[in-house]
Amino acid sequence: MYPYLADLILILHALFIAFVMLGFFLILIGMFRHWNWIKNLWFRLIHLLAIGFVVAESWWGVICPLTEWESRLREAAGGVGYAESFIEHWLHKIVFYNLPSWVFTVAYTVFGILVLIVWIRVPPRYSRR
Repeated sequence: MYPYLADLILILHALFIAFVMLGFFLILIGMFRHWNWIKNLWFRLIHLLAIGFVVAESWWGVICPLTEWESRLREAAGGVGYAESFIEHWLHKIVFYNLPSWVFTVAYTVFGILVLIVWIRVPPRYSRR
């Protein structure tokens, strides 16, 4: 059962990352194409909080809870857990780069700042209901 739960967390983690990355690019595209849905307050707030969480983890030196849970489940199944963060682990596996942790902190921070700039440039629509 542990390997399946670990795989489920891996999928959730990948979906979280996809939401943050694709959401940002869709907001940028929508800014130029004048898509109204990109101004949805809940979508934008959840998106901002998601990247804010990642940036805060990075600055505080905290490993993502999803990474911790997946790693522990893999160890409980008799496998090997992560020795580094989720992104570091998979980036190394996919493109064979082994970068220091501070590079990821800078990348997350810059990305978070870009999200804030876009938030200001294309503010969400506040409903008056």
